[in-house]
Amino acid sequence: MSDSYISPEGLKKIKEELEVLKTAERPEVIDRIAKARDLGDLSENAEYHDAREKQSFIEGRIQELEAIIKNAVIIKSKKSDIVQIGSTVHASCDNGTKVKYQIVGQSEADPAEGRISHESPLGKAFLGKSIGHEFELKIPAGVLKCQIDNIE
Repeated sequence: MSDSYISPEGLKKIKEELEVLKTAERPEVIDRIAKARDLGDLSENAEYHDAREKQSFIEGRIQELEAIIKNAVIIKSKKSDIVQIGSTVHASCDNGTKVKYQIVGQSEADPAEGRISHESPLGKAFLGKSIGHEFELKIPAGVLKCQIDNIE
């Protein structure tokens, strides 16, 4: 796995989720499996199969979170005139749309919350630009012209 860019707050959330998975959800599902196994025939035991599926999901998520933590590169917020990972960008587009996004790592991206990945098309379009810089963004409806208004 490559480097995972992440904010200090994002890393804290991931560590908290990992702790919950390891200390609460994993033991709970192991207990469910043991109780379901005691019911007898496993081939037709829906509770057993459901618990095993949940266990598989939990173990996969634990591995994913541990990999993110292991490869974490903490985003240090610093004031800059150039958009970089960690910057919050205000832009206006020729269709009248005004946008505000924080550029974050892939594991923290949530466009509905205003956080986009540095690997996304829009994130890539913002990176390295400065205030007043105009750029074009290809969208399904055509080409959208945007200008960076402010960088935080």
